[in-house]
Amino acid sequence: MEDFNSETDSDYTSYWRDWFVSSRGNEYFCEIDEDYLTDRFNLTGLNTEVPYYQYALDLVTDVFDLDADDDLREQIEKSARHLYGLVHARYIVTTRGLAKMLEKYKKSDFGKCPRVMCDGHALLPLGESDLPNASTVKLYCPKCEDIYNPKSSRHSSIDGAYFGTSFHSILFQVYPALNPEKSSRRYEPRIYGFKVHAAAALARYQDNQREDLKWRLAEVDINHRFIEDSESDDDAFEYDEDYVEGHVEQVKNDKLFGDAASLA
Repeated sequence: MEDFNSETDSDYTSYWRDWFVSSRGNEYFCEIDEDYLTDRFNLTGLNTEVPYYQYALDLVTDVFDLDADDDLREQIEKSARHLYGLVHARYIVTTRGLAKMLEKYKKSDFGKCPRVMCDGHALLPLGESDLPNASTVKLYCPKCEDIYNPKSSRHSSIDGAYFGTSFHSILFQVYPALNPEKSSRRYEPRIYGFKVHAAAALARYQDNQREDLKWRLAEVDINHRFIEDSESDDDAFEYDEDYVEGHVEQVKNDKLFGDAASLA
């Protein structure tokens, strides 16, 4: 975060919001209207979340007038950035805030999707939690509906709570025409131009499911072992007749499913 340097206190307090949104690393933020910041209803509950709350609010709203030493001023500045971020999460789901973020989205200010099949579609910032310090900001692609980490380290350190978990969904509820059509294009693995056989893909899927089952059983302290995992014949499991009949039936069903997949 760049430090704000000015020759006078009046300069410092007159342009704080302009400086904040124009600083490197803050490109994801939009400028919050002053009338929104001065409405106490919009700030409900934040006084317990932000140290030096009143001083921080005065700084953000350009009325800061305190002869503070450098250490205190640094703490107030840090609190002001945090306060601005928390208010920002509330502001961008208002009509005016959505409009400002929409303009940034149209200009791809948040970046473009790295997925090849999305053809560089614009991204939107989101938080995985509404609680501060839980996770950093991520980028959501409305075309593939997946999330990605920001490319820049300046952006990857921004708290995700400054954008919240609902903003991107609300944006497309308000502007449904901007919600892109979902792409059915998927990468198909090939070997020398031929698609990988469906049975091989099914076998990989079954192996992954088996490994996942083993982990889930271990989490609840069930030490189950598959026959293939036995080190010797003595370790093989003894199954009752009901289990054997059910297992044989399952094998038949799996074979039929595999044959159908290979014919597809």
